[in-house]
Amino acid sequence: MKWHDMKQMDDATLKSKCVELRKELMGLRFRKVTGEAEKTHQFCVARRTIARAKTLLKQRAKAV
Repeated sequence: MKWHDMKQMDDATLKSKCVELRKELMGLRFRKVTGEAEKTHQFCVARRTIARAKTLLKQRAKAV
């Protein structure tokens, strides 16, 4: 997910997206252990997107 797309979301949507991505990351970890992970770059993508969401939430909290 791109930064400009995330900036258009409200806080509740960002929080739910963060929870969703954490669940996806956990699923990716399980697939890696079992040897089913084909797209290993998805780990980095999920972690980066979580970090972007958290950063945006923190910036909004400081601005208010």
